[in-house]
Amino acid sequence: MKQVDYIIVGCGLASIAFCEQLRTNNKSFIVFDDGSQQSSIVAAGLYNPVILKRFSEVWKAKEQLDIALPVYNKIEQDLSIKIDYKLRILRRFSSIEEQNLWFSASDKPKLEPFLSTELVKNNNDAIDAPFGFGEVLHAGRLDTNALIDAYKDYLKQIKSLNESSFIYEKLQVLPYSLIYGDIETQQIVFAEGFGVKKNPYFNQIPLNGTKGEVLIIKAPKLNIDYGVKSSVFIIPIENDLYAVGATYNWADKTNQPTEEGKQELISKLKTFLRCDFEVVQHLAGIRPTVRDRRPLVGRHPEHQNLYVLNGLGTRGVMIAPYVADKLYHFIENNEPLDLEINIDRFA
Repeated sequence: MKQVDYIIVGCGLASIAFCEQLRTNNKSFIVFDDGSQQSSIVAAGLYNPVILKRFSEVWKAKEQLDIALPVYNKIEQDLSIKIDYKLRILRRFSSIEEQNLWFSASDKPKLEPFLSTELVKNNNDAIDAPFGFGEVLHAGRLDTNALIDAYKDYLKQIKSLNESSFIYEKLQVLPYSLIYGDIETQQIVFAEGFGVKKNPYFNQIPLNGTKGEVLIIKAPKLNIDYGVKSSVFIIPIENDLYAVGATYNWADKTNQPTEEGKQELISKLKTFLRCDFEVVQHLAGIRPTVRDRRPLVGRHPEHQNLYVLNGLGTRGVMIAPYVADKLYHFIENNEPLDLEINIDRFA
């Protein structure tokens, strides 16, 4: 019988952030991941402290960034990879009124650190932006594909990754421990994203799931090293490749890209992009979203050593290390969870 402190189910952003808590505190663990959930993989990886549709603050933006960025920096150092790319984000203004709303928002104490008061004029013929841009400060892009691939390789090296599906019926919940096959553990954290819908222990949590589709385009004449947010976002990757997204579909719960989603993104992109481009890849995944737009973190009401870490929605890069930190200290140090993220708020 192999003994570990934790079993973690899933290997997306939430799981990796929790693994980092365990590594920091010298806890042993094994991760189960069958690759079925793709929301972290198809995410553009943008971390942005401002809701650019309404010029309002992202929930706990400063606290999240203060925890998240050191975590990703440590992963870069430990795994000898590059995943965190600082990135200017420019919000395209569609009118003088939007300019005025931007400058009004920049006077608010919580937004002032994140919104530049300098109007950025457009000097790129490939972009239609007669009213210019506003610049978001302290933003960037996390290469989530590189992160997940490298982290899985690391877990394999330390023999802490099982790439088979977690079979819930095989789990024995005993009074003082948990048995799964030949593994005995003290705690299990389910960080499965939308896959939690098949989990008999936590399938009652109000996770909606929102399908998102993203295009990777090649646009040699665009030539920008900053992100642009308009009706869709454009995020530079490398070699004239850009991520374009994203759609929001609340009915379709499959990971399959759709022609409808593709055409929606192309149509919106053409409203402000003035150069030729080629679609080279089309991706889709189900975001784990919640109706009140807050994460789902907490303990099972009956089984005291089963936990959930989920509901990161569209901002998983920023939120994951924050909620992983909260859950770890809840489990190990009995520190209470804020009601805003605790699943008990829906009890």
